[in-house]
Amino acid sequence: MTNKERMPTNLRTLLILEILGRNNRAMTATEINGSLQLPKQTVHRLCNTLEENGFLTRVGNTKRYQAARRLRDLGTGLLYNSRDHIMRRQILLNVSNKVKETVNFVIPEASGMNYIDRVETDWAFRIQLPIGTNVPFHCTASGKCFLASLSPKKREAMVEAMDLKAHTKRTHIRQETLLSELKQVSKQGYALDKEEFMDDMVAIAVPVKDTRGRFAAALAFHGPTQRISVENALARKDILTEAAKQLADSLFNED
Repeated sequence: MTNKERMPTNLRTLLILEILGRNNRAMTATEINGSLQLPKQTVHRLCNTLEENGFLTRVGNTKRYQAARRLRDLGTGLLYNSRDHIMRRQILLNVSNKVKETVNFVIPEASGMNYIDRVETDWAFRIQLPIGTNVPFHCTASGKCFLASLSPKKREAMVEAMDLKAHTKRTHIRQETLLSELKQVSKQGYALDKEEFMDDMVAIAVPVKDTRGRFAAALAFHGPTQRISVENALARKDILTEAAKQLADSLFNED
């Protein structure tokens, strides 16, 4: 019996999840096993078990697996409760002190962007979007930041699949105009919400990327138009960009 065959079952399961996490695409059990070299029936059985228990799901009617909600929730929980949360919190506090507005750390989920951490502004007048809030992709700065991180082909496919619901008169409701802006966001490295999600609210977001350059989260701040304009949001963009680099170092670098 080889060392691979003697590998504990629970470790095999973790390695399957690790392989999926390292790839930017859905994978078949056979493709997953290309790295593990375990008996084929073992990997198929483990993938089926993970699917039955809500950790993996198949893409349509194909044999390709991708992370399901339960696995994404697990990853989010580990990220939130790890010691890195302390460093992340300090970085968000520092950004908030500099921009004087509410700062958000936002991750993509199946139904939109989810606020998993935030630091509120001290201003009495502020826009309430508490931790756990789920907001649309197409009309928020963080959502457009995520969409722009996708390859052009995947970006187009996702936009085609979305309901471009109008939240304000400024919301993108045409695929062509949204895709045009996302192309620009991909080039410039930041996204804006110019009263597209809520009337009288402006936001700006930048991506936080892992060591392989993949989108992990968005770092954003927002405020009412009575205090913040697109121009002065852009004037503070470098504060976000520098903080995003610090977050990437604290979350993903092991040195």
